Amino acid sequence: MRLIHSVAELRAALRGETETAFVPTMGNLHAGHIALAEQAKQAGRPVVASIFVNPLQFGASEDFEHYPRTLDADCAQLAAVGTDIVFAPSAAEMYPEPQTFQVLPPLAGELCGAQRPGHFQGVATVVLKLFNIVQPRYAVFGKKDYQQLFILKGLARQFNLPIQIVEGETVRAEDGLALSSRNAYLSPAERAEAPRLHAVLRAAAAQLGSTDFAQIEAQATATLQVHGWAVDYVAVRSRATLLPPQGEETNLVVLAAARLGATRLIDNIEAVSNRV
Repeated sequence: MRLIHSVAELRAALRGETETAFVPTMGNLHAGHIALAEQAKQAGRPVVASIFVNPLQFGASEDFEHYPRTLDADCAQLAAVGTDIVFAPSAAEMYPEPQTFQVLPPLAGELCGAQRPGHFQGVATVVLKLFNIVQPRYAVFGKKDYQQLFILKGLARQFNLPIQIVEGETVRAEDGLALSSRNAYLSPAERAEAPRLHAVLRAAAAQLGSTDFAQIEAQATATLQVHGWAVDYVAVRSRATLLPPQGEETNLVVLAAARLGATRLIDNIEAVSNRV
């Protein structure tokens, strides 16, 4: 496996490749990331994983400075599953001059975007830059970041990018907690409580029948709050639009973001409504 830090060297390494599979990450990898790298091998070769803690997607009060940087361990994990190249640029390599940002649709300001202004603009900007640098045929993203995945699929369509977005299922601990680099911030007591988020979403998804969606959202929110969570949102949305369901839509997703102490967790469950 090659570790590459510059755009020029990466482009030289990939010259002539037409079936590259790409996994963008911010490092501090866990089993969910590794599952995406393994899935990428099934899509195309060579497999390129990027490790870049992107400053554009962090707010002023967020954890950019303290986000774990574990490059050596990350490279060892990726090499073990057959990744061909790790691209780990510096911020100066990625942003050599004042950055031009992508303008996103209003959806980017809802759900997680309402709590993290500018976050998805930063995500979309760095991903578009990485797409231009790597020029992959396939790009693999996990469903845990459901809104991010939806926005990036739209970005690929809007810019007519010849890239197939491959969706990876959320990888969970045995107790149901979605794996996340930020899980390491949880205290032992918070880690024991954290699986409740998934359990509450499962209960909400089971109610997607004749019950009012607003009631489902309110009940899930109240259950989390009574157990000490600070809830950003619980929302039932259409999988097709990520907007509130209209008419007789039945392919839905229940999404949530909430904090335990200082740690913000997100999760979602796709579900089919049996409304009558």
